[in-house]
Amino acid sequence: MTCGAREDKHRRESVVGGYRRQMTAARQYTGNSTTVTVTSTFNVLDYGAKGDGRTDDTKAFEATWAAACKVEASTVMVPSGSLDGKMMASTSSYAWRSGSSQWIEFTKLKGITIRGKGTIDGQGSVGWNHSPTTKQQSTTNETISAEQAGKMPSTKPTALRFYGSDGVTVTGITIQNSPQTHLKFDDCTSVQVSNFVASSPGGSPNTDGIHLQNSRDVVISATSLACGHGISIGGLGKDNTKACVSNITVRDVTIQNTLTGVRIKTWQGGSGSVKQVTFSNVQVSEVETPIMIDQFYCDKGHCKNQSSAVQVSGINYVNIRGTYTVQPVHFACSDSFPCSGVSLSSIELKPVQESHHLEGPFCWEAYGDLKTTTQPPISCLETGKPPKAGTQSNSESC
Repeated sequence: MTCGAREDKHRRESVVGGYRRQMTAARQYTGNSTTVTVTSTFNVLDYGAKGDGRTDDTKAFEATWAAACKVEASTVMVPSGSLDGKMMASTSSYAWRSGSSQWIEFTKLKGITIRGKGTIDGQGSVGWNHSPTTKQQSTTNETISAEQAGKMPSTKPTALRFYGSDGVTVTGITIQNSPQTHLKFDDCTSVQVSNFVASSPGGSPNTDGIHLQNSRDVVISATSLACGHGISIGGLGKDNTKACVSNITVRDVTIQNTLTGVRIKTWQGGSGSVKQVTFSNVQVSEVETPIMIDQFYCDKGHCKNQSSAVQVSGINYVNIRGTYTVQPVHFACSDSFPCSGVSLSSIELKPVQESHHLEGPFCWEAYGDLKTTTQPPISCLETGKPPKAGTQSNSESC
């Protein structure tokens, strides 16, 4: 689902959950003159979509989008009705035989809005729970035909992705059970996400709620993400790549029953920097490790030691409170490029059960300041700046 034509002139809007196709004209009177404004809405049902949970409606959606692309300020409507406003991904291996990395994708648009109360269901359990060679059964309890059943591709798709677009708004919708990441923004600017819900089971692998990369001017608010890993910056620097991340604020959030709370993670061997990051007013509940910087991140069986690293500096933690189940604070920083400018203020973290003996704060090559007393005391943080030998820059190109 892509539209590149007249990308700098027209605004596209897609609505999940709504009404039938409509063409409306509104007259605006200014003195003796009259201006007629025409707004066009294109309903996928009018282009052949069945919405019965069995029929592949891909062609109907593509036809609707093609028609909308010819009209300025148009709207694509996915109405509620047969499936209560749900868009459901296919569960057959045939549908994913090409190994596509996304299910729905919008590319190189200027001014695109997705809004409504509907649900995008990626039906990701097909890929989570079964081996690539297992024949699958659809969620409608109908057996997939022999020609459709077969080997599932190893690449699992993101449910909804925006690429190379400016002025992107996502509001009101729910994305659930994505095979991998639920919502992704890549190389986008001026992004607004609000009243959004992402949800997948606790054991589902790599089902990030919202994934941002190579994007700027992004605001995410009033959002609920039930995906399991808290809020993470990274992993950055994988395969000796450069990362440049700055000016990030995370505030007024509640995190429950997750692996980590607020985390920065980088791979050894990378370059660039993470700087000017603030985490404030974060309430955690039964989180394994609420505060973490990990510059030795590795999700493989073995990662070799490397001296280069993404530099981490100017990281502020303010008013982080609640309970943990493993360790309150974990700062594991690079030997060659220590973390600097780590600031902690009003930190109050308690073990979920006082009678249990859990790990205390851990620091390695982490430098900064305690602005207030903390609970528990984070005495392992080195004060001031790293020694001269560790202040060499690895981030000039950012």
